[in-house]
Amino acid sequence: MTIPCDILVFGGTGDLALNKLLPALYHLYREGRLHNAVRIVALARRNLPRLAFLQLAERRCRAQIARADFDDDTWGRFSTRLDYFPMDASQSADFGRLARFLGEPGGLTRVYYLATAPNLFVPIATHLQVAGLVDSEARIVLEKPIGQSLESATAINSAIGAVFAEPQVFRIDHYLGKETVQNLMALRFANALLEPVWRGNQIDHVQISVCETLGVENRGSYYDRAGATRDMLQNHLLQLLCLVAMEPPAQFEAEAVRDEKVKILRALKPITGQDVQDRTVRGQYSAGKIGGQEVPAYYFEKDVDNDSDTETFVAVEAHINNWRWAGVPFYLRTGKRLAKKSSQIVIQFKPVPHRLFEGDRANQLLIQLQPDERISLQMMTKTPGKGMHLEPVELNLNLAQVFGQTRRWDAYERLLLDVLEGDSTLFMRRDEVEAAWAWIDPIINGWQEHFQAPRPYPAGSNGPDQAHSLLAHQGRSWHG
Repeated sequence: MTIPCDILVFGGTGDLALNKLLPALYHLYREGRLHNAVRIVALARRNLPRLAFLQLAERRCRAQIARADFDDDTWGRFSTRLDYFPMDASQSADFGRLARFLGEPGGLTRVYYLATAPNLFVPIATHLQVAGLVDSEARIVLEKPIGQSLESATAINSAIGAVFAEPQVFRIDHYLGKETVQNLMALRFANALLEPVWRGNQIDHVQISVCETLGVENRGSYYDRAGATRDMLQNHLLQLLCLVAMEPPAQFEAEAVRDEKVKILRALKPITGQDVQDRTVRGQYSAGKIGGQEVPAYYFEKDVDNDSDTETFVAVEAHINNWRWAGVPFYLRTGKRLAKKSSQIVIQFKPVPHRLFEGDRANQLLIQLQPDERISLQMMTKTPGKGMHLEPVELNLNLAQVFGQTRRWDAYERLLLDVLEGDSTLFMRRDEVEAAWAWIDPIINGWQEHFQAPRPYPAGSNGPDQAHSLLAHQGRSWHG
């Protein structure tokens, strides 16, 4: 059971709070993970009475939680812990009202979850300090992205750091809370079979893909400023790259794990000058069909500029300058309005030194994060009958099948529990965020300097043709 605390969610009537955070907290309560003294307060500008907020919260949680897991009696008890406080997070005076509403902490730890636009991170932290709402036990949770560049990320981190000590800051990336991502570390560091071959002399290349069929939905104004590079590549994909490539930490604890991840980010070969054109592809979806339904071009989406040159797709060939990975390309790809939804990591091994049999292929390890969580190793085996004819067969670990009907934890459940327990292992440290931006900034600047406009690709396709050429000129192709 966690510590007694107040969990204050800024942006408490937004989609993140209602669709992810509250359902996750409900599940933690249902499983007895929350302390009896936990209070959850949603904070937003809407002037709602508490009863109206509870009705909104119940309606949205019912839509997100499986029917078998939503119990009216449990919700009734959980809702007694919910409260609502209308306020404008940009106004200092409202934090004085909040302090009076909360009263003295009385031994409670206060957890501030900023489910808001990044431009409110610093004002909220500053106003909390001025109102006397920050002590040595308080914790603050920041959603990505942290800034728009290295300069802005450094400024945000410095301002937050002036109010909260680094161990009090939890920079969240929900991909790190996914079960299969956790299994990636178990796969690497708990299986002696894989360690000898998890290196450049055995691996041909690595692919990391996060593909979406959705467009920008209701995030047009944010997304048009961020684009796929800032929204996905700088955080989600680089975090996955770190977990694939990092050295084994001395022990499984927060600082040791994060030390190894930072080493990888700092070892990434910079992409500058001509390399920006040769090793990166940016695209933007045009009108097309997904699932038989017509979808508009990106620049016709709600709250998007009609002449926008924001990328909705990015692919990058990355290299890590260290002994383990020298010469091994890491292909990173993410995009919206693609043919199918899939998040996966592909470890493509090199072929055997001498091919004896017809149809022989190199082994491949697939780690699929969504829609199904599974790990499969492709092995070559002989087909029945006369002759040595080989076909690839998958050794398949389907997590849902292995663990039966055990409910799969949502990423936010695990990460919220880690915050309440003070475990920073799955959260980004300040130097980690800034090292990622230091690698991303030259790519974005290179596009601007070389006037590299996004390549169009039809919605429902696999992205721009140039993304396939990124691999094809080396005799490789994207998986799936």
